[in-house]
Amino acid sequence: MARLPTSTRHYVYTQHKQGWDKLKLESVSLPSLKPSEILVKIHAVSLQFRDIMIATGLSGAPLADDLVPCSDMAGEIIAIGEDVDANAWKIGDRVSSNFSLTYLDGEPTPEGMAGSQGGPVQGVLTEFKAYKPEVLVHIPEHLSYEEASTLPCAAVTAYNGLLGARTPLKAGDTVLVQGTGGVSIFGLQFAVASGATVIITSSSDKKLELARKLGATHTINYTVTPDWATQVLRLTNGRGVDHILETTGNTLIESVKAIKTGGSIALIGVRGIEVPSLKAFPLSAIYKGLNLRGVLVGSVAQFKAMNRLISANPEATRPVVDKIFKFEQVIEAYNYLNSQNHVGKVVISFD
Repeated sequence: MARLPTSTRHYVYTQHKQGWDKLKLESVSLPSLKPSEILVKIHAVSLQFRDIMIATGLSGAPLADDLVPCSDMAGEIIAIGEDVDANAWKIGDRVSSNFSLTYLDGEPTPEGMAGSQGGPVQGVLTEFKAYKPEVLVHIPEHLSYEEASTLPCAAVTAYNGLLGARTPLKAGDTVLVQGTGGVSIFGLQFAVASGATVIITSSSDKKLELARKLGATHTINYTVTPDWATQVLRLTNGRGVDHILETTGNTLIESVKAIKTGGSIALIGVRGIEVPSLKAFPLSAIYKGLNLRGVLVGSVAQFKAMNRLISANPEATRPVVDKIFKFEQVIEAYNYLNSQNHVGKVVISFD
């Protein structure tokens, strides 16, 4: 058996709300692997807007002391505890961990979300990390580590938002996706793979052009068409769309106008909320019979189901990785994500 590492390098916040430029790279000892654990060598990590919020003190969530940030990784198993099922897991298996280490299945609960990595519990911006086997999933064979690292948060959130609804997405539906960030691009891809028609909004014609290449049927530049709900209704012959991925919260009133009666809005983001008044929202929601659902990433079971969809549609659902940074370029990676110049995902490769 190969000699196991006794230490790991990781990035850490010695104090909260310092900003990501204060992340410190340090080397620490690795505790002995427990019989019930699996040791993973992490090859790639992807960043989320949540990581920006945590770095700047805007998340509002409880955070672990001396926090190692980030929640999304892909890596390989290098050691297996003696109590772990050897038929299910083998050295060399390529895996990701779920966003929350305590959310295995079913509806979200406070207990289920208490294990969220890179927040309440330590994150994945580290070279090696031990896991309980029940929180790991095998990654699709056709994906690189960099591509697979984008799945745990953005992809599972998009999957949950569209296919975890009370009335899930189905072929023939029309989906509205806002923006071209990680969740939005995955939402576009999953909707296309499921046989839906996709309308996507962005402030950039260049980003909309890429969205069309990924399968979007209609694109709307919301700086040119700020009342984009009117355009959505025109495109759907006045019916409205079946599903909306609401990624900011700032456009909720416009989303209500664009949704069909009985449609579903998945509320995912709280970015840039500047709505002067929500006075019209309750009555509008009632008249539309609206299904509004806050989406808290997803469970291990949903992660596995999503991977089956990805494996069945390998090209249509291949993650869009905008830019890859080295492990030593973490600050630059955060800066690039914060610039909002990306389409899809920003990744840090340990290789």
